[in-house]
Amino acid sequence: MITLENRLNLLEKLRTHLEDLESWQEVKERAYQENAWFIPEFIELAVSNISSQLLDPQKLRNWISAYQLPEFQSQPKKVGIVMAGNIPLVGFHDFLCAFVSGHIQYIKASSKDKVLITHIVNKLEEWDPAIKDIVIFAERLTGCDAYIATGSNNTGRYFEYYFRNHPSIIRKNRTSIAILNGEESMEDLDKLADDMLLYFGFGCRNVSKIYVPQGYDFVPLIKALDKYKWMENISRFKNNYDYNLSLHILNHQYYMSSGNLLLVENKSLFSPISQVNFEFYTAGNLPEQEFNTEEIQCIVGIKNVPFGHAQSPGLLDYADGVDTLSFLTSL
Repeated sequence: MITLENRLNLLEKLRTHLEDLESWQEVKERAYQENAWFIPEFIELAVSNISSQLLDPQKLRNWISAYQLPEFQSQPKKVGIVMAGNIPLVGFHDFLCAFVSGHIQYIKASSKDKVLITHIVNKLEEWDPAIKDIVIFAERLTGCDAYIATGSNNTGRYFEYYFRNHPSIIRKNRTSIAILNGEESMEDLDKLADDMLLYFGFGCRNVSKIYVPQGYDFVPLIKALDKYKWMENISRFKNNYDYNLSLHILNHQYYMSSGNLLLVENKSLFSPISQVNFEFYTAGNLPEQEFNTEEIQCIVGIKNVPFGHAQSPGLLDYADGVDTLSFLTSL
């Protein structure tokens, strides 16, 4: 029997462990070997955000206080969780929601991000062997009472069909945008560079398109992107950059470049790795009515998510705006 208080204590212990980077150096190296996009710096950043935003004891208690969680789940449900693997530990928030809810979770980890989530669960089990009865890894998720699945638009349609007779949260492709007014400081643009290029731009909270006013001066933004010049030395990222650059040259398409990121005028919200799209708007005529909210994870800029905060979501920043913990408590 693991009570809610016991689970919270285990999470506090987990936070201490994650903050001791040396204690799991080998795990980070293994995760990088399994997925070369998971460079150690980005793994450490993801873990740091989890520690500060999702595992802070006071934040956790304030968060769950709104949900009337039972101290002990007398009739736990089986919840199948299909995790994504685009950035390190991207599925941790789903794990956390299921963990505090008291339900039994069956995790299908992404082949791109098995090492880190497995290490976390193994640590919890090391501290309390009863964890093995409530957190279970599985290759096939059958016989569950509810499902939470994250994937592409194609896999999303499969999930909708496969889980159609069960309560479920199905997530598909999303991306993030930024709205600039031309009055941003260099500090703002420096932080926007983070929103664009952290995790190489793979996250659904990474900015893949910016809206700028007519006559916008791109030079300060291009200068701000210099902080990520080191990505030129990452062969996988550089290959993407060279490929997209070649396409624009062959197609005689106008582009701007910081040397490590392409800025291209394009109406699409989604852009390939190593590229960010932009679109002009006229004063007082921002095309907000054109936004497909089902494709946008978050909006960065004045009066929206602050610059530099796109990749540090808090406990209440539920993916796709769907309250995962409320879903789980309603089962």
